[in-house]
Parts: sequence; structure tokens; C-alpha cells
Amino acid sequence: MPTLHWIGKDKVINHHLDVPFRVLEHGYGFPNGKKSKSVGGSGNRIIHGDNLEALKALLPEYEGKIKCIYIDPPYNTGKEQWLYTDKVNHPTIQKWFSKIVGKEGEDLSRDDKWLCMMYPRIKLLHRLLSDDGIFFCSIDDYEQANLKLLLDEIFGTNNFINNVIWQRAFSPINTKKRFSPNHDFILCYAKKASQVEFSLPRTEDADNRYANPDNDSRGDWTSSDLTVGPVIKEKLYQITTPSGQTYLPPSGRCWVVTEERFNELQSESRIWFGETGSNMPRLKRFKSDVKDGMTPLTVWTYKEVGHTQEAKKEIKQIFPESSLPFDTPKPLKLMERLVQLSTDKNAIILDSFAGSGTTAHAVLNLNKQDGGNRKFILIEMENYAETITAERVKRVIGGYADKEGTGGGFDYYTLGHPIFTEEGILNESVPVKELRRYIFYTETQQALPDTAKNKDNPFLLGLHNQTAYYFFYEPGRATTLDHDFLATIRTKAEEYIIYADNCTLTSEYLTMYAIRFKKIPRDITRF
Repeated sequence: MPTLHWIGKDKVINHHLDVPFRVLEHGYGFPNGKKSKSVGGSGNRIIHGDNLEALKALLPEYEGKIKCIYIDPPYNTGKEQWLYTDKVNHPTIQKWFSKIVGKEGEDLSRDDKWLCMMYPRIKLLHRLLSDDGIFFCSIDDYEQANLKLLLDEIFGTNNFINNVIWQRAFSPINTKKRFSPNHDFILCYAKKASQVEFSLPRTEDADNRYANPDNDSRGDWTSSDLTVGPVIKEKLYQITTPSGQTYLPPSGRCWVVTEERFNELQSESRIWFGETGSNMPRLKRFKSDVKDGMTPLTVWTYKEVGHTQEAKKEIKQIFPESSLPFDTPKPLKLMERLVQLSTDKNAIILDSFAGSGTTAHAVLNLNKQDGGNRKFILIEMENYAETITAERVKRVIGGYADKEGTGGGFDYYTLGHPIFTEEGILNESVPVKELRRYIFYTETQQALPDTAKNKDNPFLLGLHNQTAYYFFYEPGRATTLDHDFLATIRTKAEEYIIYADNCTLTSEYLTMYAIRFKKIPRDITRF
């Protein structure tokens, strides 16, 4: 398989493993249109912070659970607007280049920098995606070729689904260049293509194409051409209509089925010769045959999914009081189309370049339309994460202009302290509950269970695969695994893994009772 090489790749190819794990700090909840200090029960999240660190922070709870990921990263065109930049020169990114890529980063081209920025983020997104999940990424011609090779490397070429062309402009763009750039791309991949099937809900327009002019007991139908090219000899034969009219396929074409199969279809009354019985034969296709949905095409016109100007008008409706820093926002209909392709109405949808929050808007809209229970997670690095991204979602929930509110809620988070200090010890500023989540995940790759009703001691993390996990940790005090601690254990298991600062039990005793001691912080896994 062809691979892509760029300056700095060797520095970032495994960088996602070195990203510091930061906890998510709850800012406020917004349940049912009201701000609250408590965490709401919606399951929706908006996170303000560097998306590289935010994605890492999501792993303990969401690894392998995200059904649909959409990202709209900087296109790297070099254009800049107020607040939003389409160039890889955000101060956070520049500091990251200096620290991770080092002096070599001074010689990076714009493309090199963009690939260095994208690679570790895509690696973490791949980990978060479920086995039956789908990944979408918007891009234009500046980086489409590079992005395709990068995604091939991370997802595997066998998991490439398709490259969708979106007609983002409804009229020619006069750039005084060779072509008018009227389209963007949306690259689509799967975690495991063999587990992915999707279709679009049928539209009213599509259903209106069906009728029942002959009162067929099987219901409404439409017809399709019975000819195809190029010519296949066994599909060249003469057809006689009920009225005696004879037909052969047009020059260079043949029938789509053999004569034997045609006779079978005719016996099943699936051939239509017109109301007079003398027209060119066509194949009847019943609405009941396609009730599961429509196969999506790879070219999406602005009439179907909207265009950039429409998206700007949508944002202006929501924020009539101000101009916003989005030159090429995505229309609501486009995002609804992408979310609908994940046919699970309980899916978790993640957008780690959230911008104006269109993805959340689409999720809330669809839930209201079809009674779904989809959840969204938005990540935005810029300072407008609360004043624009979250504010849009608030207005969508409550209603704006002439639009009725969707209802729902979300919780707003920021990036908190790292689990480990620069010296490699546990950060005592991190809440113990977050440390517990981290430890259990590193051991089991599972989310921390609720042990509140368990009668064991408070240091029990949980039971997984007949192994009981304990995190004997108290900030500011050294803990010791000894006989006194073992006397407090009530959970029965085949094996016990116990974290503590010290251990006074002999190795023979630990082996006899299937206990594994892990020293804090030395034996805590970094991932």
C-alpha cells in the first residue's frame, strides 16, 4: 500500500500515546433550557479545549462506543478570518510544534504542519469509533489527496467507504482561475467496513414517484428500463407485447435479464407494457421492496443538502445580533444527512472541530423529528466555544426566530488538570473519582462501574473478568497493603489487583492468595 511521508511524521506517529491525560472539569449543565451547577442526564457534552487532549480525556468512557464521527478540520488554504483560522498557526498548535516536532519543525511546509496536526487526532478518533461506526471528514482540493493517504494508513484501505462530492455553492464562483470551485469532498471510512451498512430514510418526493395505475394487489410501484449496455449475446432476444407489438433492444444495448428470467418476471406480473399493452417493456419495482430506505449517492447537490450561503443565513437567524467568524459553515441539512446515515437512533455523534455547533443542531432536530435518543459530543478549541458553539445549542433547545425549540440539554466542560505532574507523580489536584476512572480503564479498557451499593471497602474499583481491582489511595498520606487492609475486602474473585504506595506482604503470600500488588505511581499505566 502506498504510504505518505512528510517532515515530522516520525515525531507524531505515536504522539497520541504521549498526550497528557487530563480530566474533564464540569462547568455547568443545561437541562431542559435552564442553566444548572449539577451534571444533567442528557448525555450530551460540549468541551472547550485542545481537541487532541479532549479526545484523550474521552477514552475511558467512550473508546469504541462512538457510532458516527464527523470532523470539519481547517482546510489549510492559508486564508484567515477573525477568530477562526484556516491556517495552521493557532498559538496552541505553534507551541505544540515547537515542543513535539522540535527544531525540525522550523523547516516544515504548510502541508507538513497540517499533517503533523491531523495525524494524532485521527489516531484517537479511530480508537473512539465503534466497530460498526462511520467516520466522515470534510475537505477540499488543497489537502484531499494527502488526507486520503493519511486515512488509508490509519483506517486501512479496505475500510474506505467512498468519497462524497458536496455541491457547496449554488452559483459559479468567479475566481478568475481555470475552474469555479463549487464542491467540497466528504471522505467516508469505517472502523470495520464488513460491519457497516447504511441507507437514507425515504423522502416524500421519492415516495411520490410510486403509483398503482393497474390496481396491482402488491401496492404502489414504479418502472425502470429493461435495457443496458454493452451487449451480452444471451440477453439479445425479441419480446412480443400482449398486443402483438415486437421489440428488440436499441443498437448497442441488450436486455438486463436473460429470456428465461424475463419469462419468469412476466409470469409474476412484474413486466409493464403500458396501459395499452403495446409499449416497450419495463420492469415493475414495488415500494414495498425499498421500504428499508434509499441507497445514498456519492454526489450531493445543494438542493438536497444545502449550500454555504444557506448555512450563513441559518447562523444569522440564530444570531441576528452579530456577525460570526465562519466563512464556510456547513448547512443543517448536510449534517442531518450525515447523522441519518448512522441509522442507530441511539447513536453517539462526535464532532471534534465543532465550530458553530451545526452537528449538535442536527442531532437535536432529528431526535425531535423521529423520536430518537441520539447523543452529541462537541469539542471546540477556540474561545467562542461557549459564546457561539454552546450558545447556539441553547437557542436551538429553547427555540429561536420562528423555530420551535427542540428540547433536550447538554453539559459544558473544560479541560482540567493532568493525571500526572511533570515529575511523573499523581497530581493531587485531580479528584480521586477521576483517578479511579483512569486506573480502572487502564486495567480493563472499560468504564468505571457504579460500586456505590457494594458492601466492600471504598477502595474497590470494580470486578471485571473475575478480577477485583482496588485503588488504595489517599491524597497526602502513604497507603500500605497489609493484613489489615486485606481484612476489609468482601468481594470474592479469582484474582485481586491492588494499588497502594507500599506493601508489607511477602511475595509468597501474595502468590498464595492470587494478589498482585501495584505500586503508586510506578505501576500506573500511561496510555
